[in-house]
This record gives sequence, structure tokens and C-alpha cells, in this order.
Amino acid sequence: MKKTFLTLAAAATLATGAPLMASAQTSAVTNAILNQRTGLLDKARIDIDKAIVNEKTSGKAKTWFTRGQVYEGMLESPIYSKQLQPGEGLQKAYESYSKTIELDTKDGEFGKQVMPRMDALYGRAFNDAVNNYNAKDFDKAISSYKLASKIKPQDTTAVLYSAYAYEAKKDYVGAKASYNQLLALNYKSPAVYGRLLQMAREQNDNAEATKVLQQALAAYPNNKNFMLEDLNASLAGGKGEDAIAKINKTIAADPTNSNLYAVRGSLYDQQKKNDLAVADYRKAIELDSKNFDAQYNLGVYNYNKAAEAYTKASKMDLKSYQTSGRGLEATGKKYFESAVPFFEKALEVQPTDRNTLTSLKKIYFRLGRNADSERLQARLDALGKK
Repeated sequence: MKKTFLTLAAAATLATGAPLMASAQTSAVTNAILNQRTGLLDKARIDIDKAIVNEKTSGKAKTWFTRGQVYEGMLESPIYSKQLQPGEGLQKAYESYSKTIELDTKDGEFGKQVMPRMDALYGRAFNDAVNNYNAKDFDKAISSYKLASKIKPQDTTAVLYSAYAYEAKKDYVGAKASYNQLLALNYKSPAVYGRLLQMAREQNDNAEATKVLQQALAAYPNNKNFMLEDLNASLAGGKGEDAIAKINKTIAADPTNSNLYAVRGSLYDQQKKNDLAVADYRKAIELDSKNFDAQYNLGVYNYNKAAEAYTKASKMDLKSYQTSGRGLEATGKKYFESAVPFFEKALEVQPTDRNTLTSLKKIYFRLGRNADSERLQARLDALGKK
């Protein structure tokens, strides 16, 4: 009988062995919860880290939710946070809560508790990023902004600020990636295209600049800045007719921009459409009397008309000159007199412009204003010594 009893006792031990082991693993989660609730976060961490690598408990939402609570608690503790590596608490809390939702869905017992905790993690990650950015530790700032973006994938703020951080460290590849991520998130802002365009220009990547500009115009066809950029590209490429069409559209969008009329006037000048050019220069001055180009070009127009009249008179034979030469010279004088106020105003705007000084000096001389001509020659001489 004694031998039989021992055999039965041994059998009972074997039979209950497996449940005892499972209970031991489940108790790691329970112990972690108890230690977390009593504030013993270092012990809770040990318990829960064991539980998540055990096959019996690693697939349970409760395990991962508890792990998130433990690391979040350590993160907020002035004592236990010192036991964490930089960024470790946030990263592990985020990973834990993400795994909770994966296992339990957002509507499960633990999953529905995760979202407000994720909001708190987002706020902490974003604040860490801002603090690091202000401290000029841009790598850490970018890392925190990226974590914040993972926590809230549809939130554009962290992505935008990560672009700023990349730009601050002159990492244009990273900045472009962040700005393009914003566009993929349907972030509506001309500023994003503006920054992408500026970076392409800074890198002398004309092909990229052209591509970005066309994308910007497609998104914002009436944006004055993009229209001007497109106009400048046409002007730089010597596409006169194309530029006229674009500048007409730009003027329609920005009819009080003095520079646009001055530029169109120059284009008409190149095409020998003098009447249209003069009308645009006058409009530019009407909008802004300090528009140097418009003032100077109207001076040049009148100067050339005067020179044309004097040249024609000088080439006449005596008989023709006696008939109409003096009339041509009178006309030339009137054009010189008309040129004076435009050149004088241009000189007020840009007092050291050599072309204006030279042209006005010559006109003063032709009009018999010798003292004024000598005064401008002295200014030219002084500029030559600098």
C-alpha cells in the first residue's frame, strides 16, 4: 500500500505540473500590475519584460497594455525615468500600446484605453522635439518629431516641424522627404511648394525647380508668387512671346504691381512696340514713382527720340536743313527736356547709377546747363575713385 501511495502522489505531481508553469507565467503579468500600482516600477519593468518574451503571454493584449503603462509610468517618474535610456520610455510605451491595438483592436477591453494614452505620448514626443530643436540638437528633435508622427500618422504638425529641423541642419534630402510627406497627406499650403522650390534653387537643380514650380502652379494656378516665378523662368529662357502671355495673366491677378508693368514695358521695348512700352512705363510710375526701371527707361526713350531727331538734322544738306532742320532740332530739344525729369527721378532712387549719371550729364550739356553737367561729372569722377 505504501508503494502504491507514492506512485499516485508522483502521478498527481506530474499531472499538475503544466498548469503550475502556466500560472507562473501569468503571475508575471499580475505581479507587474501589482508593482506598477504600488509604485514599484523597477520591479514591474522586470516582470513585464519577462512576460512579453514568453510565448504564453506575449500574444495577449493585457500583457502589452501593462507594459505600456509601466514604461509610461517610468517616463513620468523623476526617479525611475533616470533608469531609461534617452527616448527609450516613449518608444517602448508607443510600441506597447500599438501592439495592444493590433491584438485587441481599438474597441477591445484594452484597446479602447489606449487612444487617450497615445494622445499623451504624442504631446510628450512633440514637446521633447521642440526642446531639442531650441537646444539646436536637431538630430534628437527629428527623431522625436518622427515618433510623434508615428503616434498620429494623419497629424501634419510634427511632419512640418521635422522639415524645419532638417533644414536647420542643412539636410535638404530629409527636408524634401518631410515636405513631400506633407503633400501626400494633402497638406494645403503654398509655403511647402515655396520651400521645395527654394531648396532646388539653392542646389542649382533647375530640373527639380521646374518640376516643383509646375506642381505648384497646378495646385495654385492663381498664386502670384508662383506666377512670377514662372514668368522669370520664361524671361531667363529668352521666351519673349511666352513671357508676354504669362505676364498678362500675372497682371490680371496682381494689377497694382508696378514691377510687372515695368517688365512688360521692357518686353515691348525689345519687340519695338514703343507705344505699348511707354504706356506700361507710365503705368508703373503711376503705381510707384520710385520704380527705377520705369523712370530710367522713359528717360532712355525720350533721349533716343531726341538723338534720332538731331542725327536726322545733322545728315541733311543745306537746303533741306534750312527747310526743316531747325524744326527737327527743336523737336530733339523737347525730347531732351522731357527726358530730364525721368532721369532725375531715377537718380534719386539710385544715386550711384553710372548710366543714369552719364545720360543726364550729356542732356544737361546739350541743353546748355553746363554747371549741372559739370556737377554730375564730378559725381562720376568721385565714383571712379571708390
